Amino acid sequence: MNKILVLQHVESEGPGILRQGFEKAGATVEVVPLYQRGATLPPSNTYSAIVSMGGPMNVYEDDRYPFLKAEAEFLSQEIEKGTPVLGICLGAQMIARACGAAVTRAKVEEVGWCPVHITPNGRSDEMFWDFPSQMQVFQWHGDTFEVPRGGELLFKAPLCENQAFRYLNAYALQFHLEVTEELLTVWFKGDPRLKEMMVEWQRRREELEQRVFTLCQRILSLKAFDRTGN
Repeated sequence: MNKILVLQHVESEGPGILRQGFEKAGATVEVVPLYQRGATLPPSNTYSAIVSMGGPMNVYEDDRYPFLKAEAEFLSQEIEKGTPVLGICLGAQMIARACGAAVTRAKVEEVGWCPVHITPNGRSDEMFWDFPSQMQVFQWHGDTFEVPRGGELLFKAPLCENQAFRYLNAYALQFHLEVTEELLTVWFKGDPRLKEMMVEWQRRREELEQRVFTLCQRILSLKAFDRTGN
């Protein structure tokens, strides 16, 4: 059976719809709470795919969050081996860091439902070839990543251009496809914007779930390869 490793950086940012998507595809999901004392990364070559979730920290805050350095090294090794890897928001920036690309402050902070546009590379990619030209996705980030050398930009947006890229079998998504009613309720607790965010989520729930289920199935169908010679 396929096993999925989910790297979680903070209690409030779990796998959301991604868990349902992978389980629907017949995989089991194991979450490692890196933010908890004593949490450790598992041995290599143990999982069918790896997912790195979001979080409020920055990828360059190793002094405050020592697990970030260890995770970046772990992801770099797994990516070079061809293991399918998916990164969401902070997780996408962690993939960029692991691949040697810069992560810096964005010109603007994106919060809420925003449009992203598929690129020609995205249209020809096996993961997103049939996704719509424009999607409304949930955003909450203040940093942005560069596309690693050898990578391909898959989605872009007007306010923050780099929204998703592929490098080998690693997919980095700046936006939150995993968002659920429960996650939004936690993220916007006490915030007057919660109702607005929830109304939009309700409108897009069915489409969002279908996109995520498709994405999870396709990640599991990626063929792992080993560039290290091991």
